[in-house]
Amino acid sequence: VQLQASGGGLVQAGGSLRLSCAASGGTFSTYNMGWFRQAPGKERDFVAAISYSGGSTTYADSVKGRFTISRDDAKNTVYLQMNSLKPEDTAVYYCAADLYGLIVSTRTNEYAYWGQGTLVTVSS
Repeated sequence: VQLQASGGGLVQAGGSLRLSCAASGGTFSTYNMGWFRQAPGKERDFVAAISYSGGSTTYADSVKGRFTISRDDAKNTVYLQMNSLKPEDTAVYYCAADLYGLIVSTRTNEYAYWGQGTLVTVSS
C-alpha cells in the first residue's frame, strides 16, 4: 500500500486548506484511514480518522468543529478539510492506513502504512 499526501501550504490564521491522500496498491475501501500531525520537536499526534465504510469518524478535541475527514472510495482518496486554522495547527500532516482494525483507532501503532507527510504552516 502506498499513500501520497498533498495539499499543504502556507495560510493565514482563520484560513482553510484541504489535504488529500491518494492510496494505491491495495483495496482502499476496506481500510480505516487516519490523519496525524507532528510539530517540530513534538511527538506525532492523532488528528482525525474515518472507518472503511465512512460511517464512523473521530477527531482530536483540538480540531473538533474545525476539521472534517472524508473519503471517496471511487478515487481511493481520503481528505482532511481544515477550517479556522490556528498557528498551533502548524505541523507536518501524515495520512495513514489501518488495514485490519475493527474500529477506528487514534493510536499511531494501529496504522501500518504511512504517507510521506505534507507541511501545513499557519501564520498569525
